Amino acid sequence: MKLYYSGTSPYVRKVMACAIAGGVQGQIKSVDTNPHLSPSELLADNPLSKVPCLVTEDGLALFDSPVICEYLDSIGHANLFPVAGPARWRALRMQALGDGIMDAAVAHRMDQGRPAEAARTALMERQIATILRGLAVLEAETLASHLDIGTITVACALGYLDLRFPGMAWREGRPKITAWFAAMEQRPEISQTAPPSA
Repeated sequence: MKLYYSGTSPYVRKVMACAIAGGVQGQIKSVDTNPHLSPSELLADNPLSKVPCLVTEDGLALFDSPVICEYLDSIGHANLFPVAGPARWRALRMQALGDGIMDAAVAHRMDQGRPAEAARTALMERQIATILRGLAVLEAETLASHLDIGTITVACALGYLDLRFPGMAWREGRPKITAWFAAMEQRPEISQTAPPSA
């Protein structure tokens, strides 16, 4: 399998954490890719020009991390996606919350390099407010200590905040998720996928 990859992408980290959890990381060849340059090889497999994009052994190109993670889980042995019942909906809900935090953080990061204007500033403030609301929900939750698609996604989102927003001090006033994340960072799926320093 081929994975179009960027070392600082939280979505790529999520995919690789799922691959490690399922024991399929050795089947993946990573291709370092800058999606902002829209390289022709990436566009041939993903017209959206985004990473991650996984090309399976039979040549099927999968994009968007939830789809890729579910595929990897289907060929691995981690059972990160509970099949039914409340556990399934909790895991998918946490995945959506973690993805939402990542979406806002990545968008904010992209907007930082653009010229200042009122509309952009308002949008960046909205993105930060989204992140803070997401953190408030996480602090109020009892987060599972086991790995599933939700806990992996949330851990990758928090790791991205550490990478790109070191001044945010998201841990302040949030002892529950601080302790939870410290424990999650010790797991090989999270520690082995830590991004390079910005």
